[in-house]
Amino acid sequence: MSRRDLTGAVDFAVLDRTTGGDDAVAEEVLGLFVQQAGLWSPMLDTRQEGWRDAVHTIRGAAAGIGAGHLAAACLEAEGAESGVVPRRLDEVRDALNAALADVAAWRHELMLRSLKG
Repeated sequence: MSRRDLTGAVDFAVLDRTTGGDDAVAEEVLGLFVQQAGLWSPMLDTRQEGWRDAVHTIRGAAAGIGAGHLAAACLEAEGAESGVVPRRLDEVRDALNAALADVAAWRHELMLRSLKG
């Protein structure tokens, strides 16, 4: 994966503004995002009591890296009526997977840049 594999799920200009364009800080922030996704994504299920907390946490992390579609999907899920929550959580999972794919491509690009010196 490399930058050419980006789908647009993450606006990395937001990350660049947040990190001041520092690749090491960007890598750290993206690593934390991936860790949080791994911790919270199993709770994206209405059978999990803390699913709203998971969605809220993912929304904040998504906004911090520029994953606007994911943040919006989380906001929709947080405020959804009980009958549509399962569908909204599916949308959150789909948006999270897209964001994680973009993050993986960007991190790969960062790694390649660091190898080139």
